[in-house]
Amino acid sequence: MVRQLTDEEIGRQLGDLPDWTREGDAIVATLTAPDFPAAIALVRDAADEAEQMNHHPDIDIRWRTTRWLLTTHDKGGLTQLDIELAHRISDLARNHGITTS
Repeated sequence: MVRQLTDEEIGRQLGDLPDWTREGDAIVATLTAPDFPAAIALVRDAADEAEQMNHHPDIDIRWRTTRWLLTTHDKGGLTQLDIELAHRISDLARNHGITTS
């Protein structure tokens, strides 16, 4: 069963996610790819991970800059699913040579 994380749990786990910050009931990251195809490749690969987890991010893409927002809507805040998906997205970004904006 997925439960909403406490503020302390969120803060501690964000220590392992330097690309991500908290914005209210969500965590966000802005990642800049070397070019547009690399940004799209990140979105494609992250979509595969999200589909496997059945947990889907909000994604905004502007040329080579992607902005990611994670929250668990049906729990009204952040859960371990958000933290896990953030780790997966950050790992994929590094594999694609993508950096934090």
